[in-house]
Amino acid sequence: MEACLCSKPVLRVQSKQVFLPFAVAPSVSSCNRHIRSSRPPFPASKHRQVDQRRQAHTKRNVSSTASTISEADPLPTAMAVSRPLSCLRLSALIRSYLITSVSSIPFLLRPSLSVMTFLAHTKSPVFMPDRNPILHFLLKKTFYAQFCAGETPAEVRTTISDLKDTGYRGVILGHANEVVLTKEEAEGLDASTESLDQAALHADEIAIWRRNTVATVDLAQEGDFVALKFTGAGRQALQHLKATIACSPEFENAVHEICQRAQQKGVKLLFDAEQASLQQGIDNWTMYFAKIYNKERALVYGTYQAYARKTPQNLARHLETARKENFVLGIKLVRGAYLGSDPRELFWPTIEETHACYNGIAKAVLQRQYQGILQPVEGGSSDFPRVSLVLATHNAESVRLAVAIRDEQARNALPRIELAYGQLMGMADNVSCEVLQTARVRAESSDANVEIPRAYKYLVWGKMGECMKYLLRRAQENRDAVTRTVEARRALGSELGSRLAFWKS
Repeated sequence: MEACLCSKPVLRVQSKQVFLPFAVAPSVSSCNRHIRSSRPPFPASKHRQVDQRRQAHTKRNVSSTASTISEADPLPTAMAVSRPLSCLRLSALIRSYLITSVSSIPFLLRPSLSVMTFLAHTKSPVFMPDRNPILHFLLKKTFYAQFCAGETPAEVRTTISDLKDTGYRGVILGHANEVVLTKEEAEGLDASTESLDQAALHADEIAIWRRNTVATVDLAQEGDFVALKFTGAGRQALQHLKATIACSPEFENAVHEICQRAQQKGVKLLFDAEQASLQQGIDNWTMYFAKIYNKERALVYGTYQAYARKTPQNLARHLETARKENFVLGIKLVRGAYLGSDPRELFWPTIEETHACYNGIAKAVLQRQYQGILQPVEGGSSDFPRVSLVLATHNAESVRLAVAIRDEQARNALPRIELAYGQLMGMADNVSCEVLQTARVRAESSDANVEIPRAYKYLVWGKMGECMKYLLRRAQENRDAVTRTVEARRALGSELGSRLAFWKS
């Protein structure tokens, strides 16, 4: 997300589980390409009858959930939407349930990852999706449609329109351009060797990245986000990031053009986190542009990966810099995405520690108060700067915790920071739809004492071949997707059961 918007990392790297990247619940957007209405499949009165028992159960359990995922005291019920997937059409619901069920079969997972790896890296025209029309057609109608926004601007606009018709506040749009270095490639980056031919190649790579990113900003609408990677600008950017030196004048000019275009359109920019060998350089560049463009509101957001041990201290340094220099710090909080390529000792030893770090940081930022795992830097002030937050997670408990905090702030008329929730397209629709349904119900009630959450979907667009690499990274970074798929399957099965109960009655 970019680093992954919302991955829940598996910290037991010896596990032999692998991820079937396309075998998760289809996104609401793909369903709404065929049906634009969000009306429930049967009358509202019947919805209420089926929902009452589950609603009561949900209310009893959300507050206890909040207490288990945070060091904070138990918080009141956040979201009590019992049937978030009711907006899915029946055919899509059945298909989603079948796919997620198949993805739980271990012996199908490894070959699926092998196929994705082959298609993403093949040099044979026979197996290149962009050159093989049959393969292109099959992928375009299935896996590509599940996870990607489109190959052309027209397709992307249609996808965005469908999502917003469904109820999403906006989208996080990125162009598919994946760079994941092996250890040897990272060590081989040498910024000291340069030639006229290489300089021309660097200029071309920056120009292509600038053009694709500007096109992405132009596709976005006011209130949307655009996700971008510094590494997409080519080898010179990789060299400079690895060496933690300033970006080249050509690259800086390209970023200024992107920032100014986004500012004019009312679009915000999420600079993704990447591999540890490049992250310090990415942080330096992100903060450089944030100081320039975040004077009044956050235009530039940095990404913070909660699975990294040093993230609380790193964020604290950035918060102190924002306080001293009086700018808004834009924060995109994710769990992490590079377990497969970074040294293991950089991460928390257990998934529980990662959860505690994520939720502890989220709570501190939402309340604008140093506490728990997020403490001020040594010698720094305890005053919290202005912040904006994108809570990027597939974890329903983290979302509920945040909504509960916001509800408490609303009830007590406390100031609230700018906040958006984000999940990847094609994944975690049970989480996304819960946010959507909560927002819809609360907007209709006009209750000023509750938060109306803003849900976003992260979309990637580009040619089929480019997006295959994106899908492969989804596979490699989400090796615990079997667990998440089981959760999605249960939610889908529960929705199927509710509809069957109606038909039998």
